[in-house]
Amino acid sequence: FEGYMSGYSGHTRLARLIFIGERSEEFGLQALKQSIDEVKQTANMTVYKELVDKFGPMLAIQKDQGLIDGVEKKTHQQIERLEIELNQYKTSLIKESIRMAYNDLGDTHYERGDLNSSLKCYVRTRDYCTTSNHIISMCLNVIKVSIELGNFAHVINYVNKAEQTPDLHEDVIKAKLKCCSGLAHLEGRKYKMAARRFLEASFALGTNFSEVIAPKDVAIYGGLCALATFDRQELKKKVLDNAAFKNFLELVPPVRELLHDFYGSRYASC
Repeated sequence: FEGYMSGYSGHTRLARLIFIGERSEEFGLQALKQSIDEVKQTANMTVYKELVDKFGPMLAIQKDQGLIDGVEKKTHQQIERLEIELNQYKTSLIKESIRMAYNDLGDTHYERGDLNSSLKCYVRTRDYCTTSNHIISMCLNVIKVSIELGNFAHVINYVNKAEQTPDLHEDVIKAKLKCCSGLAHLEGRKYKMAARRFLEASFALGTNFSEVIAPKDVAIYGGLCALATFDRQELKKKVLDNAAFKNFLELVPPVRELLHDFYGSRYASC
């Protein structure tokens, strides 16, 4: 359990803890308690209240109203301060300062769980981007929030914007975009397209995208989607002989063995 959870951070870590907590007989109580302990350390008091209201009696955990009031007061003060700064920058027409102020506001809303307000702020930075890095950063922020909102059409749109941006050279960023595109196609049940995108991801991704996806997820999603939709020749060429993807498969031996057994017609082992 701890080994599995170590691959995730941020909102996706919390979401997975709650998912396990609601479904696992073996780790359910541990995951729910851990989710409450971890969300208490964040600004997301909405989820904290929901978790304690729903699971508090079962876990003998009481709501800390003092914590809620203190965190919400601090967050509202921060938002108010950032909005004042943003208006000042707009008056002085300093594009970079306006962009950064919108980013800071977006980050603050995101941390407190207000995804719609966060998305609006990130999208508004688009008018103030002056470099390729700014555009890519904006796209990744919008993509991250859109995944959480379940707006996968938005995800594909902004992946395309980022991939068409000049000076996109970093393998880690390219891998992040491939994975996000893969997730969007997976949600849309376009499994062959999803497989192709996951298979294109560089192993340079590492743990740099743990707030969205872990490297072992790339192996599982890419491997199973390929198994379901590729013919034997494609499976050999694009998966088993794919040197980059082999690194992902090494993280999940059962999926690696499944692919090899299927290709080798060892169906009983599959």
